[in-house]
Amino acid sequence: MFPRITPLLLSEFRFPDPELAGRVGVVVGYAVRHERGILLFDTGFGFGNAELDATYHPVGRPIDEVLAEAGIPIGDVTEVVNCHLHADHAGQNAAFPGIPIYVQPVEWELAHTTDHTILEWIDFPGARYEQVHGDHEPAAGIRVLATPGHTAGHQSLVVAGLDGPTVLAGQASYTVGEWVGDANALEGRSGAPDEAAYDGSIERLRALHPAQVLFGHDRQRWTA
Repeated sequence: MFPRITPLLLSEFRFPDPELAGRVGVVVGYAVRHERGILLFDTGFGFGNAELDATYHPVGRPIDEVLAEAGIPIGDVTEVVNCHLHADHAGQNAAFPGIPIYVQPVEWELAHTTDHTILEWIDFPGARYEQVHGDHEPAAGIRVLATPGHTAGHQSLVVAGLDGPTVLAGQASYTVGEWVGDANALEGRSGAPDEAAYDGSIERLRALHPAQVLFGHDRQRWTA
């Protein structure tokens, strides 16, 4: 049995950039059902930070409601993987005390030594972060791949499937348009702190010859 993937619309927000004024963005997470339970890839924006609210105007729902709408009790979640620890991807981690949350050590370091995220949404009572460097397999048929570029500790998922692997890119590639090379698409490369690493990570994902690619900021998917 291959893991099954359910997309989850976690949040919407408004871009603060003047050239994108008024445009609505999305944050999409994924529930991946495997033989032992549910791996949750990202948790969306948290709630109640005045500065973030004034900048991005996020609209989201509690993660337990999002999961319930997809027919998944929150108690079925057995592990969480954040593609990175920015507030729009890890903002509701606190809903999972005692559950292993997998991060790259360099991402953990960034969160705790720089203005990288909203730390109170990351450090919470009962937090159980598992810092694992590089690639690893948290559940059968699911691999975490280090894909630095957007952040130094960014990571993506590769999920086995009958027709080939599915890549959950996170923010390694911002949209379908960026993945296919559309010059007019919303993209993340120009804002990445390490463009060379960003390019290398996309090429690494392409080399997997995925059957499909799913994104953290685009509800559309790419299919081979």
